[in-house]
Amino acid sequence: MMKKIVLQTDFGLNDGAVSAMYGVAFGVEPSLGVYDLTHEIPQFNIWEASYRLYQTVQYWPENTVFVSVVDPGVGTQRLSVVAKTSNNHYIVTPDNGTLTHLHESVGIVSIRQIDEIVNRLPNSGESYTFHGRDVYVYTAARLAAGIISFEEVGPIFDVNQVVTLPHQKAKEKKDLIVGSVDILDSRFGNLWTNIPRELLFSHGISYGDQLEIIISNDDNYVYQNIIQIGQSFANSQVGEPILFINSLDKLGVAINQGSFAHIHQIKSSGNWQITVKKTTN
Repeated sequence: MMKKIVLQTDFGLNDGAVSAMYGVAFGVEPSLGVYDLTHEIPQFNIWEASYRLYQTVQYWPENTVFVSVVDPGVGTQRLSVVAKTSNNHYIVTPDNGTLTHLHESVGIVSIRQIDEIVNRLPNSGESYTFHGRDVYVYTAARLAAGIISFEEVGPIFDVNQVVTLPHQKAKEKKDLIVGSVDILDSRFGNLWTNIPRELLFSHGISYGDQLEIIISNDDNYVYQNIIQIGQSFANSQVGEPILFINSLDKLGVAINQGSFAHIHQIKSSGNWQITVKKTTN
């Protein structure tokens, strides 16, 4: 049975790069199922590539092969790898931090370094700037089609040596919960934080509570307000801010039918911190 391939890049769809990757996959095996995760990762944003894998991979069947190419170091000494998760998904990617969230959330159980002598598109040996086409999707297609096994990808690589991006976990500080704005729900402008629902509710917070929210960037206050946490956007009026639990069971910040990120000029990364405090009624 053919495995599925899911592609993620920062290439966009304005030229032929993604189409070329499809062509390589079908050239290996025409009956493969090839799908898109996204090709709109902001250019060179490895953190967002890592997060979008975390957001998506768990919902695909076991043995799906993901190809993630956000690779500002293409052509350098960074390694090309295939990682196997504890849930039996495969991630074909540069070892540049793209595996950060999966390594922490579901776990990486084994990694193989891609042997480019064997697993490289024929007649592409003099090209060093399009590994997504020449190495990653070619290797993924051969793995998905059963032409090679995971062991035949290349030599074993120490999971403990995988590159991860620095970040802080959400934590309690006395009567506060401190976390970070991990990502933006880019189409709607909501903030997705790394504060899990369990941590929030174990702190004595319930739906309907009013919470003091402070958002800062490198210790510079950007936003401060009292916002209600609701089960859905119906718990607020149009144009009002609301706190909610997002699809990954983490705290989100939104404006009902508006873009919180755009209105308040907030972005996402480890430098963007959010502090939550339950107010006294």
